[in-house]
Amino acid sequence: MEKYLVVIPTVNERLSLPKMVQAVLKHDGFHVLVVDDASTDGTPEWVKEIISSTDRVSLIERPSKLGLGTAYITGFKWGIQRGFRYFIEMDADGSHNPDALPWFIKEIEEGVGLLIGSRYMNGSISVVGWDFRRLLLSKCGNLYASLLLGLGLTDMTSGFRCYSVQALQAIDLDGVHSTGYSFQIEMAYRVDAAGFKVHEMPIIFYERNYGSSKMSKRIVREAAILPWRLRIERLSGAVARTLFRKKYVKEISG
Repeated sequence: MEKYLVVIPTVNERLSLPKMVQAVLKHDGFHVLVVDDASTDGTPEWVKEIISSTDRVSLIERPSKLGLGTAYITGFKWGIQRGFRYFIEMDADGSHNPDALPWFIKEIEEGVGLLIGSRYMNGSISVVGWDFRRLLLSKCGNLYASLLLGLGLTDMTSGFRCYSVQALQAIDLDGVHSTGYSFQIEMAYRVDAAGFKVHEMPIIFYERNYGSSKMSKRIVREAAILPWRLRIERLSGAVARTLFRKKYVKEISG
């Protein structure tokens, strides 16, 4: 059994997926799980073909477009049940470089709960192929989420990241309902709140070569609202813990 599970959600990624999967399989110890949301371009058919020639690729087919967040949650649960120790999120469109996988594993095996591949570390912007408007939206959105939640991270929406199984098991995965970029924000928050280290490492992000972006106004709105909801949740929890301690002290002293 490989220790490392790469979860790749797909919706019509037939042109780009084969190259990504083959590049991942060049690294020993990695297994690929494709979670497909009703692709109509032959994506699941190609995955089934490669499954017939290797036991390092698996496929979950879902009946409709159920969202990025639920695709990852489905993949995490599948991998936890099968004993994987580390879980890597990757896009199918070529935006993430599989050659960085060994670096992710080297760092996370030193006791990190979540390692995020950041496009914005050390005051730089490591993105190839985006226009200024999209860069500005991403950079400002990440700063906004990080400041609100007090996590000190530069890239909370990055979809190239690695979790330890211990971190995922400490989270109520059924209670994570965010999709799109807000899913990435919520997961970073949940891992930190569970007491695990959340670190970043620099990566270079490449704009997709095929297909179209899944970005929408709904995804942007959700990403804008979620940090406030999580911040209120954190503050509410702190208040509840304070009241409990006061009650407990009063009871044992009275």
